[in-house]
Amino acid sequence: MIFRPDLILLHAPSVYDFRKIPNLFGPISDVVPSTPVFEMYPVGFSSIAEYLERNGVGVQIINLAYRMLTDADYDVEKRISKLRPKAFGIDLHWLVHAQGSIEIAKLCKKYHPDIPVIFGGLSSTYYHEQLIQYPEIDYVFRGDTTEIPLLTLMKRILAGDETRSNIPNLSWKDANEETRVNPHSYTLKELNSFSNNYKNLFKIAVKYGDIKSMTAIYDWWSYPITAVMTCKGCTHNCVICGGSHKGLKYYAHRNKPAYRSPELIVEDIKDISRFTTSPVFIVGDLNQPPNDYGDKVISGIKKLNMKNHLVVELFTPCDPSFFRKLSDAVPNFNVEISPESHDEEVRRASGKTYSNADMESTIAAALENGCQKFDIFFMIGVPKQTTASVMETIDYCDHLLNKFGKKVVPFIAPLAPFLDPGSIAYENPEEFGYDILYTSFEEHRTAMLNPSWKYFLNYQTKWMTRDQIVDVTYDAGKRLNEIKLAHGLIGESDYKIVSDKIDYARNLIERIDDIIRKFEGVEREQALKSLQLDLQKDSISTVCEENEIKWPVLKSGFKFFQIAKAIVFE
Repeated sequence: MIFRPDLILLHAPSVYDFRKIPNLFGPISDVVPSTPVFEMYPVGFSSIAEYLERNGVGVQIINLAYRMLTDADYDVEKRISKLRPKAFGIDLHWLVHAQGSIEIAKLCKKYHPDIPVIFGGLSSTYYHEQLIQYPEIDYVFRGDTTEIPLLTLMKRILAGDETRSNIPNLSWKDANEETRVNPHSYTLKELNSFSNNYKNLFKIAVKYGDIKSMTAIYDWWSYPITAVMTCKGCTHNCVICGGSHKGLKYYAHRNKPAYRSPELIVEDIKDISRFTTSPVFIVGDLNQPPNDYGDKVISGIKKLNMKNHLVVELFTPCDPSFFRKLSDAVPNFNVEISPESHDEEVRRASGKTYSNADMESTIAAALENGCQKFDIFFMIGVPKQTTASVMETIDYCDHLLNKFGKKVVPFIAPLAPFLDPGSIAYENPEEFGYDILYTSFEEHRTAMLNPSWKYFLNYQTKWMTRDQIVDVTYDAGKRLNEIKLAHGLIGESDYKIVSDKIDYARNLIERIDDIIRKFEGVEREQALKSLQLDLQKDSISTVCEENEIKWPVLKSGFKFFQIAKAIVFE
């Protein structure tokens, strides 16, 4: 029996329709587990679906970005036209979805003018007053955790109750189309009432008869990376991050992080390891929370005897004892850290104060205790960084590989497509040397329709123009590719793929710039179409090979018998 959902959560591609619009997305997603379409939907979808289903509201997830990416003939309009929920929910968590989310909302209203459209996510929170002015949007929820207010709204929609004025964190239009902004009075203090349980995702996929549409990323069935959320919020103030302590306090009313209990984190990991042999990524530094939080999580994991690779992230260097405990708890663990730059002055300007010596001591301790892979992410476009500094960062990558060997895997990528609105640097651009090029939501939305990622960028800095950021991204990517080949991190085949893609991308950038200089209107549009830009060929694995960011998977990814058993009997 197939059920009809009350709420359908739709995840839009970054640009609709990317299959028809000529776009050189470039390396904007090279170091995240998705394509430039950003088909990976927020973890909040899973949490919302689990909580509302548990409280009597049926929720289906339809990942339109994934369906469009994997099926050239997938007809989004036809699919939406046949849906009959009581409400549509569209995430606008990452601002990269500014264009796609609005277009999907338009389709919902085109075919279902009387079904309300609800927006939510961090970018929705920041731009709520502008978003609610769009005729396609009826409600916008503010805040980083809105399951309870959303449940209230859905219960009232189902009951035919028009009362909206006392639902916290809600921006909405009344019967006269006047904008109303309810107080932002709800901020969750802990995460123990909710779950991003993957078992529930499989259950709702079966319940609503659409397994494909709940898929998280394009290669999830072969590489089902999973994430466990430890917290909402942060104690750190990285100046380019919209999720920093000051950033979230400013626009999301989060004064301090909300944590999920160590016991529930362990339970989440236990459930995941029942259903898959793939890596489990713990989101949030386990050393960040107080009261021996990390020790409690690690000691709980030890009792599971799990074989999956565990991935932990560090916000700062840590004591070697952390890795000794990890090594004792799991046979396979991996680590990642994002120092932004090798230059300690640039790093401090970005809001990170640790030294290279401290970071290298942490790397050494991790490797000595059995770390399988230590990823280090550097960024292009941060305060005080010059083109020369970027290339010196690449030299530092060579130093790290000479010192530690190829279990250390360095990456470098541009801060793209946007500097986060709400981040410390975005809100104080002069202080941090930024020239902000787009401020309104509409400017960001239309920016995503530009023909290359150079014109997506909503900033340039006192030290680098947009042209220089693009040029040095390709210079750095090519040099790092050479270094990885020399150290045996990649083979000749992958080296050539990345090298050729960089050369090809640079040529495309020049041709696009030439078209923009020479043509306008229809002539420009026709000239851009003649380039025949292709997502897979032009904008995936631009400055690194896509498998470089992946962690090992033990045997097959899924334990399908255990999944079926859980769906049927639990």
